[in-house]
Amino acid sequence: MFLSISQTWPWYIAGPLIGLTVPALLILGNKNFGISSSLRHICAACIPAGIDYFKYDWKKEIWNLIFVLGIIIGGFLAAKYLNSGEQIVIHENLKKELAGYGITDYTNALIPSDVVNWEGILTIKGLLMIVLGGFFVGFGTRYAGGCTSGHSIMGISAMSWVSLLATICFMVGGFFAANVLLPFILSL
Repeated sequence: MFLSISQTWPWYIAGPLIGLTVPALLILGNKNFGISSSLRHICAACIPAGIDYFKYDWKKEIWNLIFVLGIIIGGFLAAKYLNSGEQIVIHENLKKELAGYGITDYTNALIPSDVVNWEGILTIKGLLMIVLGGFFVGFGTRYAGGCTSGHSIMGISAMSWVSLLATICFMVGGFFAANVLLPFILSL
């Protein structure tokens, strides 16, 4: 059992499991799924009721908060106990490209420490990538009315035209950011 959960699952197992979340949520009476909506629930629970946007019964959405807590706990447990210690395999062409941007320490983490670190957060690169990038992700998520998981998994399954359009925009934006913005920022 331990070996089966410590390995990467093939698409034909992981995909259907993700897909089954939609009918499960619909059977349970929930039509919203996503991570970003939990931020609104947290604010509604913590902020005084003076803001109309947060005036609703957030307790009906407690399942979403438990889901996010499970993601956090699961991520911690996976990193702590399921980490095999194997080096991350990176293609030689990508290694050369990353070296051109000064990124060489990527062997022990999913995110290279040359890119994301406490010392670098106050640099131009750090402010652009971590602070401004985080703001744009949060703002875009709220502006789009949900995150990629909400629109792409739940929204498209519910045949929402808005979710299809949002997912297309997420993908185009992601390609642009990865192929144009990221190389530009890393070359600063």
